[in-house]
Amino acid sequence: MAILITNIGELVTNATAEDVLAGDGFVGDDPAGEDPAADRLLGIVRNAALVVDGGRVAWAGPASGAPAADEVVDAGGRAVLPGFVDSHSHLVFAGDRAQEFAARMAGQPYAAGGIRTTVAATRSAGDEQLTAHVARLVQEMQRQGTTTVEIKSGYGLTVRDEARCLAVARQFTDETTFLGAHVVPAEYAADPDGYVELVTGPMLEAAAPHARWIDAFCESGAFDADQARAVLEAGAARGLKGRLHASQLGPGPGVLLAAELGLAAVDHCTYLTDVDVDALRDSGTVATLLPGVEFSTRHPYPDARRLIDAGVGVALASDCNPGSSFTSSVPLCIALAVREMGMRPAEAVHAATYGGARALLRDDVGRLTVGARADLMLLDAPSHVHLAYRPGVPLVAATWSAGRLLT
Repeated sequence: MAILITNIGELVTNATAEDVLAGDGFVGDDPAGEDPAADRLLGIVRNAALVVDGGRVAWAGPASGAPAADEVVDAGGRAVLPGFVDSHSHLVFAGDRAQEFAARMAGQPYAAGGIRTTVAATRSAGDEQLTAHVARLVQEMQRQGTTTVEIKSGYGLTVRDEARCLAVARQFTDETTFLGAHVVPAEYAADPDGYVELVTGPMLEAAAPHARWIDAFCESGAFDADQARAVLEAGAARGLKGRLHASQLGPGPGVLLAAELGLAAVDHCTYLTDVDVDALRDSGTVATLLPGVEFSTRHPYPDARRLIDAGVGVALASDCNPGSSFTSSVPLCIALAVREMGMRPAEAVHAATYGGARALLRDDVGRLTVGARADLMLLDAPSHVHLAYRPGVPLVAATWSAGRLLT
């Protein structure tokens, strides 16, 4: 059944020049627009319509030229955007670290070791408890416009627990990531290299059937560059694509490692050298920025302006996790990126949609062009700018995934 969404005040397509050549979208200055650069970046069409058929976008353009459809939805002059692509989250966990957050707000510094608290709680939790918890968080995300989410393991850190956490995550997304190299668990504190052997051997063997990606936390207090390389290369040998946590707590070798290995994305990127920035630009590795972390840990925010001006691809994601960023809200991350990281509203929206899709090597989401998945949101606002302009306000009026109304 074809659905026509019409009377769209502003349609964000994220169409590119290639889309226009293929007849799939509209790019260029809109004479009705006040920001030509934003219009070009987001492929904005005003007074627009969109046709969804078979879970895909079948047509997009000016409402005056829209074809007939079986059902009509009136957007009432509001904005329609691609669904957010949240390319970094840790949703499979148990327990609560609210007291740790309160201590940080009182001046205690953040350290990676707090992860072990969640590991203990997650190991003790049953599969049903973990599944129900992930379901609740995914529903929170959907109500805020997220239609694609990547979910990592990393709070089990045993062969059995990493495999079962990934099996839970796979119920909700195909974008699952094996993060056995999150931290060294307490039982291996005296033998970190032995733990890396476990991760790259029996744990990887058990986890790989449930994962698309492999990741490591390359940071002081977690894993060094040699250990991270061993994990990523072992994963690649099993057919898993690579991504990396790096430069969250201070400068380090992770960004250069990610660029050298040609990983899809390297995440956090809070502390970067000029060499890091050049390597990201030259490799095409996406820098995924996670401002919810800096909000929660009081570390400096990443300099998104520096990356964008250098030609680095940027994504925005929530990093939803119980320790350093317990938010499921990509709109909050957009507002923080605009206020604290030097991003313009259009750049932040683009990073949270098209940029997230790039970070996951996806070309079927993060855009609303012909043939793309019909993953979209209706804002209770006339423009994408309101996502930053009205922080904390629940602006997402409806969310569709593959053409199916979720909220």
